[in-house]
Amino acid sequence: MAPLPFQSGVSKDIATGVMATLVIFSVSVFMPVVGFLFSIFIPLPVLFYRAKLGRRRGVIVPLVAIAVMGLVFGGLTMDILFFAGLMFLGFAMSEMFEKKLSVEITVVAACSIVLGAGLVGILLYCTVANTGIHALVSTYVATNLALSLDLYKGIGIPQETIDTISGSLDQIQYVLVRILPSLAAASILFVAWTNLIAARPIMERRGLSFPDFGHLNHWRAPEPLIWGVICCGLIMFLPATEIRLIGVNGLLVLLTIYFIQGIAIVSFFFEKKKLPRAFRVVLYMMIAFQQLFLLVIICIGLFDMWINFRKIDTNKREPDLPA
Repeated sequence: MAPLPFQSGVSKDIATGVMATLVIFSVSVFMPVVGFLFSIFIPLPVLFYRAKLGRRRGVIVPLVAIAVMGLVFGGLTMDILFFAGLMFLGFAMSEMFEKKLSVEITVVAACSIVLGAGLVGILLYCTVANTGIHALVSTYVATNLALSLDLYKGIGIPQETIDTISGSLDQIQYVLVRILPSLAAASILFVAWTNLIAARPIMERRGLSFPDFGHLNHWRAPEPLIWGVICCGLIMFLPATEIRLIGVNGLLVLLTIYFIQGIAIVSFFFEKKKLPRAFRVVLYMMIAFQQLFLLVIICIGLFDMWINFRKIDTNKREPDLPA
């Protein structure tokens, strides 16, 4: 007879998974700025315990965590949908791991499933709330812009800068509403790749199966994507604003891919030079918080197509090394 979900150590694993998810959630919500970095890893406990407990038992972790979040927020909100989407990403990635697919298909498939489910969830929410999707998104963006402005005031941003931002809120809201699809796609893509890297050493240490994707810091974006960057760049020179925003949407997703490739190059040289782990963490934090470094990393990823900074044979597959 198969053991029940709450027999033996299973209930402890489920409780641990829920607690780990809620701790990351709490830090994400109640710690400004730094909390955003923690929210990136919300899929990780769900991914780990889905792999450890299986589909039937593993799904209990995100469901209980979402129920607790609903109690905290007082019901179903856009924030609940956001965090639920992140947890669903972890579950979807674990499902893809079992299918032995390439790393590109694994990540893209998991992200597509989450984005599709998120769209369905938003449409259902709009139906329940009796509102339109544009009105819902506009209200959500406006609310978050107002909260961001209050945060800037609280951390001592100069009043002149705050006045400038306040005077441009309508234009900022107009643009954000229209590029929100690409922001969502780029964000979920980056989160998926980050959790892919973070999950491997944890799962291997616990003796759980992890796909052999080879050296992730050897990864390169498919070459045809460069034509997408060129086309989106050309679209941005067209006179119509709405059409230019289409180019912006495409560039945001494509440049995120090349940022991931750039980070892979940086990781490759960190490993090659055997830099201390603490020093690597400091450098990664600088990249995360400095926009100039972000642009440099993206450029490194783009130009790697022609320069091949790592001088590696991308057709040769080798097992990945522990991070």
